[in-house]
Amino acid sequence: EPGGTKEDMDHMSPRLRAFLSEPIGEKDVAWVDGISHELAINLVTKGFNKAYVLLGQFLLMHKREAEFQKWLICCCGATEFEARECSNCLKEWCSCFL
Repeated sequence: EPGGTKEDMDHMSPRLRAFLSEPIGEKDVAWVDGISHELAINLVTKGFNKAYVLLGQFLLMHKREAEFQKWLICCCGATEFEARECSNCLKEWCSCFL
């Protein structure tokens, strides 16, 4: 299974595990761990309607979590908690699938 060992998966939230259990495909941005309903609306408004579009932004920032989190907070209205959860989710997805 993607994602390495079972021990790695044990510390993850069910939502994060679900996201990592399959390719990103056409999933809406709201599937990404850490994205609340309100944040999803903000992201969709800015054109980040799909999880892969948000992943693209993360990759454009060279997977630099601090920079990505700052962007989410400053430009998209994320809380610090949401920004951390979201960047961790995308980082974990990259380590599974890239």
